[in-house]
Amino acid sequence: MNKVEISGSDMLFPDGATTHGRSTRAPATGKSGMVASAHPYASRAGLDVLRDGGNAIDAAVAVAAMLNVAEPYMSGVGGIGIGMVYIAREGRTRILNFSGHAPNAAKPEIYDQFNIETGPLAPLVPGNVSGWMTMHETYGSLPLSRVFRDAINYAAEGVALTPFNAKMVEENFVRIDRFESSKTAISVDRNNLSAGSLFRQPQLSETLTAISQGGQKEFYEGRLGDRIHAGLKAAGGIINRDELAAYRAFWQEPITTRYRGFEVRTPPPNSSGFQVLETLNILGNFDELPYGSSDALHRLVEAVYIAADDRAKYAGDPNEVEIPLGRLLSSEYAAEKAAGINNLRTAGPPPERWNRSRVEHAPVGVKPEYASGLTTHFATADAEGNVVTITQTLGGAFGSAVVAGNTGVFMNNMCKWFDIDPGLGSPNLIGPGKQQDFCIAPGQIFSLPTDPGEKQKIRMSISTPGSYGILHTSVQMMYHHIDVGMNVQEAIEAPRFRFYDEGMLLLENRFPKQMREELARRGHRVSVAPDWHNSVGGGQGIQFTEHGTLLGGADPRRDGVAMGF
Repeated sequence: MNKVEISGSDMLFPDGATTHGRSTRAPATGKSGMVASAHPYASRAGLDVLRDGGNAIDAAVAVAAMLNVAEPYMSGVGGIGIGMVYIAREGRTRILNFSGHAPNAAKPEIYDQFNIETGPLAPLVPGNVSGWMTMHETYGSLPLSRVFRDAINYAAEGVALTPFNAKMVEENFVRIDRFESSKTAISVDRNNLSAGSLFRQPQLSETLTAISQGGQKEFYEGRLGDRIHAGLKAAGGIINRDELAAYRAFWQEPITTRYRGFEVRTPPPNSSGFQVLETLNILGNFDELPYGSSDALHRLVEAVYIAADDRAKYAGDPNEVEIPLGRLLSSEYAAEKAAGINNLRTAGPPPERWNRSRVEHAPVGVKPEYASGLTTHFATADAEGNVVTITQTLGGAFGSAVVAGNTGVFMNNMCKWFDIDPGLGSPNLIGPGKQQDFCIAPGQIFSLPTDPGEKQKIRMSISTPGSYGILHTSVQMMYHHIDVGMNVQEAIEAPRFRFYDEGMLLLENRFPKQMREELARRGHRVSVAPDWHNSVGGGQGIQFTEHGTLLGGADPRRDGVAMGF
């Protein structure tokens, strides 16, 4: 009997693999607005704000607040993040940094591997509320009472859990139950916890109401700030009242590179977004990276290894360490690194420099897939062409697991992303007031003008959560769109890889067996994940088409949903 062989680009997620092309679902479509987030409640809240006359900034704040309600283990009031705000009338992207900072009392000697991730010493000064409010104060159009309305109501009345929601909550009771304030902040039927269970956060509803009435001044300087500080202090926390009152998000300029006729923008340090740009620069030295080719996949992995090593060498608080961006993002440096890639043999993943493996382990009693690196990403766009691209996080599942008093606010545990051994020489060593090497790196892609008088046009907003994997899974989605020509939903769904600092290269099972075996022959330590695995992130994106319409993409690896109108 004759054997049918499939080769070339048809080996890997071929065009026409489904009725939607290369994706299991069609992209969301719209002309007047689009929201893509990790949970349907949040996407609906953002879309309803757009329908009520709000702009992309109003919608982004509504989505951000609702994500605290619908997936409270990922992000929220007690967390941090970074946003990219593209304002069409200004023709520019502004970076809004609300990544917090270490408490002024933070010193390496007070931390160990446990208390840096669980408990009252683990939080950074939270930045999310300042980020949301600064965006809204600068560009919002609807009153805060409307923007927060749905999140306030659903926190009080409850959300129906998805299967993923239910597993996340159930797995993390072991951490939540360590703290009485955390146990009392949530209400759910523990004896029959499953998909469809109602999950309520009445204290959080009151907190969101206070923020909607008093803005960031209430959260940082007002009575709500007093309660948050008192709750943390009672639990043994070290964030002092003055530094909480003083915190404010701040605007920055993006850093950029050009890749195959497009401009890619990411946040500057302390974001690690420069790793994304460096990887693209290296890949740009190869004329073609054909999809489905083992050679192309090998080169992509090798470029990721090189850029990840440079990030580990240099990244930290830009006020404290020198990060040679000019050299790392130069075309000469990229050409040198690309020329050094051996197409027949891997150079191997970068060495573990600063013992960062500690941030990937699961707390005792929690399965890895429900524990570490839990973050969320979303995007909003409106009819004027404004786009907001945000990644926000609590760090681990439910952050530090500590709720500040009776506020319902789970505090982040982002101190764990610092290094704590002063003998290693890490540029990311924890210290008083320091910003960390922040792996969050939202991205926006712009078409370059073809005529002298033409302006750049935004083409896509895209990124993903996933701890240090953010920095190479985002590159893969960009490659899928720019090099392969996939639409935003296809680019998100296409099989992805990530590597871990112990040397494992994890590939989703949808990479064909022969490609995985070819990588192994080149020396890669290949491990196979299930077909759809959240270790490679949960991307969301919005694409602007040449027809003047919008496509929205959301990741089936989590509860992602895109909605347009």
